[in-house]
Amino acid sequence: MSIFQYQATNNRSGRPKRGVIIGMSENDALSRLRKQELTVASLVDVSGTAENKFRRFISPVKKKDLVIFARQFSVMIAANVPVVESLVILIDQTNNISLKDLVANIAFEVDGGSFLSDAFAKRPDIFSDFFINIIRSGETSGKLDEVLNYLADEMEKSYDMSSKIKGAMIYPIFIMSALFCVGIVLMVYVIPNLTAILTETGAQLPLSTRVIIGISAILKKYLVLVAAGLIAIILAGRFYFRTYTGKRQIDVFKLRMPIFGPLFKYIYLMRFSRSLSTLLKGGVTITRSLEIVADVVGNEIYKELTLDTLESINDGNPLSTVFENSKYVPRMVPQMMAVGEKTGKIDVVLDQITSFYSRESSNMLDNLSKLMEPLIMVIMGVGVGVMVAAVLLPMYNLASQF
Repeated sequence: MSIFQYQATNNRSGRPKRGVIIGMSENDALSRLRKQELTVASLVDVSGTAENKFRRFISPVKKKDLVIFARQFSVMIAANVPVVESLVILIDQTNNISLKDLVANIAFEVDGGSFLSDAFAKRPDIFSDFFINIIRSGETSGKLDEVLNYLADEMEKSYDMSSKIKGAMIYPIFIMSALFCVGIVLMVYVIPNLTAILTETGAQLPLSTRVIIGISAILKKYLVLVAAGLIAIILAGRFYFRTYTGKRQIDVFKLRMPIFGPLFKYIYLMRFSRSLSTLLKGGVTITRSLEIVADVVGNEIYKELTLDTLESINDGNPLSTVFENSKYVPRMVPQMMAVGEKTGKIDVVLDQITSFYSRESSNMLDNLSKLMEPLIMVIMGVGVGVMVAAVLLPMYNLASQF
């Protein structure tokens, strides 16, 4: 597949138009532009240019792009549009140049005789095992339209929940970052001037004042070294928390946090039940589904639980056995799973678990969003109070002596 940059004129409005288009050849690109009622003035292959590489770099395939792609693809397959034709149509539907190129290559491979799932599997950095196995199960069972619809629904729900979580965290992160920057400025430029008169008097200062003066002096004198040290600590932390031990520790900490712990627990349980239900509905075997879910759930504790469950099933035990003995799983979950196994409706029960924890997560996020503002105000008040007590009160006491 090649990427072409074109200049054309709209046949209806007469307005000039510039853009990029994906095509298997120059003639293919020209043909597709003509179908858009464009008269082409110039068409240049820019596939290997630095400009195109830069364009791809600044336009990576985002989760939102994949959600939209999955929904549009499922709609067209449900309307009995052939797979290759659907993919070709989707090339023009997306504005992301990286996704355009990706879909074009998939269409080319499928047109050449490859399975759709195999074409997706060649880009594991973009398409997860969950995505690929759902597609493969649809191809195997002949129900590609149904599993694509399941996939699109679940991707949209997952994206909506992720967006809600990020939205709830933007405000506190922004405020705390601003407070940190203001604190640094105060410590480096303002506090030294305010405390100079206190140090010159030689009077006995309170411990809090001496601590503030000491921190201010260190920051003013060694600001670059302190900044370099913080960056080094952050980079070392990121490296450590990417290891198994570090990731497990941070995942345990998430589940034990006073306020956010239950929220994380609900999110992971919801992700487990939703992913497992979708895979089972798609016709994927229970063992393969658990292998995929272990990598999808996003927490080492629940990944271990899922893999232990897989071993337990291979030994002939029920699905709920391992979950019954875990302190990170509410009693309701294994009990419902046991009922689902007995009735042969485990996918239905998993959907009910997903719905329950989805509502609980949503309600908790709403409550946290309302709680954040007063909590931040309290933190700001404490910070200002400490600053006043450490700096202004000694100055007031000194002035009152005269």
